[in-house]
Amino acid sequence: MKMRIKEFADFTGVSVRTLHYYDEIGLLRPAFVDRATGYRFYDEKSFLRMQEILFYRELDFSLKRIEEILSSPNYDKNKALNEQMHLLTLKKERLERLISAIDNAVKGANVMSVFDNRELEKYKNEAKEKWGSTEAYREHTEKTKNYSEGKWRSLSEGMDNILEQFSLCMKKGDTYDSAEAQTLVKSLQEYITEGYYNCTKEILSGLGQMYVCDERFRSNIDKHGEGTAEFISKAISEYCK
Repeated sequence: MKMRIKEFADFTGVSVRTLHYYDEIGLLRPAFVDRATGYRFYDEKSFLRMQEILFYRELDFSLKRIEEILSSPNYDKNKALNEQMHLLTLKKERLERLISAIDNAVKGANVMSVFDNRELEKYKNEAKEKWGSTEAYREHTEKTKNYSEGKWRSLSEGMDNILEQFSLCMKKGDTYDSAEAQTLVKSLQEYITEGYYNCTKEILSGLGQMYVCDERFRSNIDKHGEGTAEFISKAISEYCK
């Protein structure tokens, strides 16, 4: 099997942009690159590695953690597959419980014990209370109302990629006001505008503050590396001056 990057992207269901990023961070490199044309090619080994990556992504592992696992000298592929199967089985059982709960709910049964979404509802209500009357909130609601689960997953992965790039930028010693960090802020602003709502500098500045002031945001961003949230916040502040 030998595929160009576009063919491989279509075959595996990921974007060309994602493959470029995976290559950049060393998570999945092309089998070889044609020196004359610059074309990237992928083979059977690439497919098997992508399969492992997608399994871990399905289980919500960060890209950094996946790279660490797959690069470990003690990595045992068969053991990893068995562990993945166990985790996916647990996930499947949870989905089955939710499906059963829906069926019982239709029949009038009380199924609240199956899941607790109070934290999610609290977060949604907070957002509506803070921004419900703003144009950005209304635009977000209108723009995303027909998004499929796949679309949301794609957006989440794209955002995760950008946060990972910020982390890598910080770890290699670049400062928050470096050219690379500022380019990443611009990419973040454009990504939010394209996927959610028009992200003005005023809104972006507010997001930067929230990334460090709201512990939920800080802890989620810092999964990519301790200090990433603060680095991004400072980079955004510099960009919005």
